[in-house]
Amino acid sequence: MEREAVTGRARTWWEIAIVLALGLGESAVYAIVQIVYRLTDATPLADQSTTLNPSRSDREVFDLIYQVLGIGFSIVPVLLVCFLVWQHRRPHLGSLGLDGARVGREIGQGILLVLAIGIPGLALYVGGRMLGLFVAVDPGGIDAHWWTVPILLLSAARASLTEEFVVLGYLFLRLRQLGWGSWPIIIATSVLRASYHLYQGPGAFIGNLAMGLVFGWLFARTGRLLPFLVAHFIIDAVAFVGYPLVAPLLP
Repeated sequence: MEREAVTGRARTWWEIAIVLALGLGESAVYAIVQIVYRLTDATPLADQSTTLNPSRSDREVFDLIYQVLGIGFSIVPVLLVCFLVWQHRRPHLGSLGLDGARVGREIGQGILLVLAIGIPGLALYVGGRMLGLFVAVDPGGIDAHWWTVPILLLSAARASLTEEFVVLGYLFLRLRQLGWGSWPIIIATSVLRASYHLYQGPGAFIGNLAMGLVFGWLFARTGRLLPFLVAHFIIDAVAFVGYPLVAPLLP
């Protein structure tokens, strides 16, 4: 029995490694390499820039095709997580905190989270830019087409699903099964969340670490995933779609 338990733990760790390697873990590794590159570059960090959701082709129809394919393939880790934790009895994803109950209430909670996290996050970004802690981030880099806004909204949904399903739902579940306590899980997942945002600069690490700690603490208390999915989607949707409107007003 003891040997089976050890084998089971090793299998769980391998499962976690594979899930992360297919998405957020890979992003974290690349982000760490990129921040080292940025900090060792001759150009000051404050004068560097990065573009989220860039155009992928100078031909409109192929740009759209590439955007849809990119979003579709990037949610494969979410599908894998659902496959791994799927329960035969309803609620099928109850172990991730999704059971379809109190949907309206939890959407409202997600909106409150936007006010608590999104507004301070914007202030942090503006202050960080002035202090040289952030690179200039253009969240909506796609060329203007009739499908630009829908694609940006899908991109926001993709980010919400991939991050919250994996970081909150899946990792909390598996690490608890491995015997971890709440605060070690909260800290570990927050560091992961902060790490794959490092390409935006040290300020992004600090801001997302704080966001991860708040999200993790609340999720550990409630075990409900939907409010965080809603909050993350709204924050990114506003950033992706609204940035071109407010960018001229920023310092």
